[in-house]
Amino acid sequence: MTHGESTVNVENVRLQEYSWPFWPIFPLYPYGQRRTIRREVIKDTIWTFDQMQGVFYVVVPIRMTVVKLETGGLLVYAPVAPTRECIRLMQDLVAEYGDVKYIILPTISGLEHKVFVGPFARYFPSAQVFVAPQQWSFPVNLPLSWLGLPGKRTQVLPTDSSQAPFADEFDYAILGPIDLGPGRFAEVAFLHRRSHTLLVTDTIVSVPADPPAIVQIDPYPLLYHAKDRAYDIVADTQVNRRKGWQRITLFAFYFRPSVVDVPTWKDIFRDAQKAPERSRKAYFGFFPFKWQQQWQRSFEVLRGDGRIFVAPVLQSLILNRAPQETINWANQVAKWDFQWIIPCHFDAPIKAKPQEFRQAFSFLEKYPTGGLINSYSYPLPAEDFQVLRDIDEGLNKFGIVPPAKEKV
Repeated sequence: MTHGESTVNVENVRLQEYSWPFWPIFPLYPYGQRRTIRREVIKDTIWTFDQMQGVFYVVVPIRMTVVKLETGGLLVYAPVAPTRECIRLMQDLVAEYGDVKYIILPTISGLEHKVFVGPFARYFPSAQVFVAPQQWSFPVNLPLSWLGLPGKRTQVLPTDSSQAPFADEFDYAILGPIDLGPGRFAEVAFLHRRSHTLLVTDTIVSVPADPPAIVQIDPYPLLYHAKDRAYDIVADTQVNRRKGWQRITLFAFYFRPSVVDVPTWKDIFRDAQKAPERSRKAYFGFFPFKWQQQWQRSFEVLRGDGRIFVAPVLQSLILNRAPQETINWANQVAKWDFQWIIPCHFDAPIKAKPQEFRQAFSFLEKYPTGGLINSYSYPLPAEDFQVLRDIDEGLNKFGIVPPAKEKV
């Protein structure tokens, strides 16, 4: 075998490690190649598995959490894509701590979480699969087994968490389902009592100042968004990676932040002609963004020194459809004794108190507990919500979703 053939074979093996062949079901970047980073966040107790996903190089982490059970074995919260690399990292834990006993699907609307549960469960045939109540699919509701979940060992989480087989170690609280017209939203927060750790899916996030490790494996998206003009040549430095990450974060939360302008098509085409790279990967040189000078201030306000908050899309389009139910759920969770929060996206683990969790939902209240402005819950800039407000108005205009309810 020649050196060249050996290199090709090694590369093929490497690509197979990260391959996710079912990516067309939910075609998000990086499509058929997904890296996985495992991190031990509480020694011999909790591990996170991070992968990456996004659209138009707006890439963010998606996370699975694995918890060791006191009686032996593992509980998996919100599985990610079961690539060879991911399963190999899981099998390392299985070899040391025992089989996967429980797999939890904690959402009914997050397709980026639902799509992985069935394929992941097939690698652990003795695991019981528990799903959030009132699962649905669009355009037609289908049985869970038709959605790829193992029919004989999939069941709905009991409404009363004390009835679950893992009740000795976990509490959980179900938010929803919240009626959104064509579909519903729900999320199940889990408390692991022994480690004082809260697991959530989408409701709570915290933004790191620097790009997460999983996003830095392939820095191309970071450097793409670090450009100021289509024809910029951006060096791969930590400063530019951070710049790209912070802009990506603004796009991820606001869709079109108030601090970014869209040039005319004439200017977009003109600048694309000057781009040093006009490949398909580089979107043929197109870069339809013009960042205002104060864009970084917008990021700092959003991040709030790493405070926890509810993502703007949930504030504007989902949770405001059921403010009282959401507050009741937040009150229930805030009664638990936790010191850490692990969400499925952005930063984790987050050092946070129950009071901070509760304050994150104050946007739903007329008279927020603890006051309108405090270190936990100050409101995000209204101007950055404009696109979300436009989406909301459009959905309401055509009767697609029910209108938002008054604050409580």
